[in-house]
Amino acid sequence: MTKINLSKIRTYSLGRRQSKVNVEDFACIYRRGNSFRKFYQSLPNVLKAADLRKVVAAVVESKKKKKPVILMMGAHVIKCGLSPIIIDLIERKVITAIALNGACIIHDFELAFMGKTSEDVDKAILDGSFGMADETSRFVNEAIKQAAHANIGIGKAVGKAIEKDKRLKFKDLSVVYAAYKHNVPVSVHIAIGTDIVHQHMSCSGAAIGQASLKDFHNFIAEVAKLGDGGVLLNFGSAVVLPEVFLKALTVARNLGYKVKNFTTANFDMIYHYRPQQNIVHRPTQGTGKGYYIIGHHEIMMPLLAAAIIDEL
Repeated sequence: MTKINLSKIRTYSLGRRQSKVNVEDFACIYRRGNSFRKFYQSLPNVLKAADLRKVVAAVVESKKKKKPVILMMGAHVIKCGLSPIIIDLIERKVITAIALNGACIIHDFELAFMGKTSEDVDKAILDGSFGMADETSRFVNEAIKQAAHANIGIGKAVGKAIEKDKRLKFKDLSVVYAAYKHNVPVSVHIAIGTDIVHQHMSCSGAAIGQASLKDFHNFIAEVAKLGDGGVLLNFGSAVVLPEVFLKALTVARNLGYKVKNFTTANFDMIYHYRPQQNIVHRPTQGTGKGYYIIGHHEIMMPLLAAAIIDEL
């Protein structure tokens, strides 16, 4: 039986070892009355705080170079009350394009219409009333039909419809309307059967297919501009938009656009496979940077936006 003799273990001086955490990277104490800049600078330069800084720096550099900053997001971001922050970034010309899933335009319309949204699904599912609001289905489905008729994307059609509708007393809360006013392209990517408006007889599958495909083509055109310094941010879409982005990127590269050397960042409340692969890893491998930051949207988006504005 082999005997272990610990006296023969080889050691080295601690001073020769490379350490991943240094005192220079530590957090600083927040002092009463400090500015946001002081708070932001006080974050430790470690792990996700360091990644957040890199994402902020990438967005700031992208704006300075007049490269795209594309925001993709799921509907929960709107339901968290973050529309004013997104609208502010649109008005500041930070966000240059937006991609949404179908539920986003539902909540966006309801906010514009009555200043509130998000029904009690647990209660409404019991009696079959979930998603049966008349005004929402009529407005969204009609806008989609108009998009198909005019051969434009759903995002543009919804923005135009919100602008024209005199009933909408809270339209300044609409992300889609703000983007429409400021000529920021919005694409809407719909999976049939996933949205409450698909439950209504006013829904047209043909119109959805035609207009959402048009928006996919519009989105490809925006993705094609990302190379050499652009940024793509994904907030809260775990399946649909990561898949859409991967296909859009493939088409752009297939057509000869040099979509390389850009930054992606996925923000979500938990870790998901598809965003890790289709946002963070695959698009940037060997030629860019991808980040995955976990945290609640109602905290992370205001923090990200404030840091970007402060750095600009």
